[in-house]
Amino acid sequence: MFVALPRLAVAALFTAGIACGSAASAASCGRTSAHEAFDVQGLKSELMVTALSCNAQERYNSFVAKFRTRLLSEEDRLNTYFRATYGKSAQREHDDYITQLANVQSERGLQAGTIFCSQRMAMFDEVAALNDEHDLSNYAEAKDIVQPATFETCEAPAVERATSNSRRRARSTRKA
Repeated sequence: MFVALPRLAVAALFTAGIACGSAASAASCGRTSAHEAFDVQGLKSELMVTALSCNAQERYNSFVAKFRTRLLSEEDRLNTYFRATYGKSAQREHDDYITQLANVQSERGLQAGTIFCSQRMAMFDEVAALNDEHDLSNYAEAKDIVQPATFETCEAPAVERATSNSRRRARSTRKA
């Protein structure tokens, strides 16, 4: 579902998101499952925005049906990434990412004006010509898909859990 946010909220979220990582660090880690998941999610969102803006829902539904297995797999990877990165707030952060993604892509469409549909509708022909899920990942990586921020798309950081012993040591160190 598309949820519109005020421009200031999108700008604040975008600015906050930039602090999450950098393009250089994402490029340095190579092609990871998290990176692929963000690419495929970006493509899926771009096609959804195009379908809604250009009255092409049937073409979007065909895309989803053709690549349903891969889209679900990449969604699972995103869920894993957000759980590992954000812990208990994973669902909220994931939802925020999806909302930001749709908003920045919609904003791009608004900026393009009447040429948006003629620019973007060809993507449906391109994805229809793809042979398999591997082709979809390569296509998503190669496309200039707008993302709301640059995320660290290497593997998610390990969530550290302090043990009771390490907490006790930290407390005793502070007292000394």
